[in-house]
Amino acid sequence: MQQQKLDRDTQEVIDFLGRSAAISGLSQAAFARALGTSAPRMSTYLTGATRPSAWFCVRAHRLARALADASERRLMSAPETAVEIRRALRTGETAWAWRMLLQGRDHLRLMLTDRIYAELDLTDSWEALPGTTGDNGFDALLAALAFHEFDEAGRSAPGWTRIEPLEDEWRPPHPFLSPERVVDRTPDWLRRLRIYVPERDLATA
Repeated sequence: MQQQKLDRDTQEVIDFLGRSAAISGLSQAAFARALGTSAPRMSTYLTGATRPSAWFCVRAHRLARALADASERRLMSAPETAVEIRRALRTGETAWAWRMLLQGRDHLRLMLTDRIYAELDLTDSWEALPGTTGDNGFDALLAALAFHEFDEAGRSAPGWTRIEPLEDEWRPPHPFLSPERVVDRTPDWLRRLRIYVPERDLATA
């Protein structure tokens, strides 16, 4: 059966989204996730089976450019931070997972506060939804840290960072503090989410 030829406008949209995915530096599935959609849904856009909204196309272009610009400047985006945490956790390198978490947070802080980066508006690379780190606690902490940085900078935080308090509290094992001291030394904005990490441990990567 001969495949029906796509109309010119549909082909333009397909090419546009394909270029955006390529520019982002992410896989097609990861780019779909970053945009808040599924890989199968993105596939229907890229084959012309479904027509995406103008809003979706504009968002795809904007986030793709931000992801590419952040990567070019060796600054971690939300998706990249989650990937690095997941990679470290899979190999049992928990200390490196923490380092990647805090390095990503520090890069976001630079984007929000450094005048040069602020003018480029690289923070769109943190509007992109990250994939899971493979650990619910790290997922929640990544969201909480990102929300806190946007809030401290007086900026509206991306929707994925606005999480509810955890049903089961998350208190990672601490090498020398008792569970009670961990709770006491956790900042209020984390404690409200039932995440318990001493503020000092979040100081810097």
